[in-house]
Amino acid sequence: MIAFTTKLLSDLDYNLKLIEQENEMPLKRSEECFVVCKKTIEQLKTFMLKYKFKSTIEEIKFFKEIKPQFTSKLVFYLTLYNIETKKPNGGKETLKKYLAKELDKLKNYFDYNLDFYKYYRAGANYLDHKYFVRNKYDIQLTLDGHIFENDTRFSTTHDFKVAKILAHDLLQVYVEDELAYLERREPSSSFQEYPRTRLTWTESKTSLTELIYALQSQGVFNNSRADIKEIAAYFETVFNIELGDYYRTYLEIRVRKTGRIKFLNLLQESLTKKMNSQDEK
Repeated sequence: MIAFTTKLLSDLDYNLKLIEQENEMPLKRSEECFVVCKKTIEQLKTFMLKYKFKSTIEEIKFFKEIKPQFTSKLVFYLTLYNIETKKPNGGKETLKKYLAKELDKLKNYFDYNLDFYKYYRAGANYLDHKYFVRNKYDIQLTLDGHIFENDTRFSTTHDFKVAKILAHDLLQVYVEDELAYLERREPSSSFQEYPRTRLTWTESKTSLTELIYALQSQGVFNNSRADIKEIAAYFETVFNIELGDYYRTYLEIRVRKTGRIKFLNLLQESLTKKMNSQDEK
């Protein structure tokens, strides 16, 4: 079981990372990631329905630690899709109010499930035999009504709560980052305002990462004293993009079998072609 689920989760993380790198639009990105998560969980379910747990301890481990790693990603991208879909078209204040309400929703879920949240975060295990073993229902343990509609062969009363806790951690970071971005966009007399026309990077994140590392290697910023983290953060702010794990992207660029610097080569070809075309006129 461990070998299969570890490989499946690793493949899922890799596929999600590719989607994050290649798709700049949050709405489209979350939709594609959700589909990949759903297909992966279906694979997980197919395998586990044929698998017989060797002990109650192994069953608890699966529903408390392993399955939530998959389902939390599904919850995260589904909720993110809904947040992006319902985003109002108003100005910064309207967006701030909307995002603040989304944070309140996360807090309300936390408040409603406070006892279990404390139990899980504390690493307790004295109720695991009720929370994470199938067909163990105790109405005194804050049960959700939908659990009785789930496939009881592949769910317990609280494995989905763990998934939501993990997903909400990610969602809180996402929403807070969105709010922080709006704050950075506030005009300030002590700083020069952005130009009226905002530029958004519409090539892939991989291409921008390639460009950033090239500029950093040439030492073009701050007399070679700017590190890659500073440069990446600056580009993210200026070009309205989140690069994610750009170091991992750089490693993937390094291991390309052919054409390591695809984007830089394309830039050279495009500029050369433009100059040649202008020379001919």
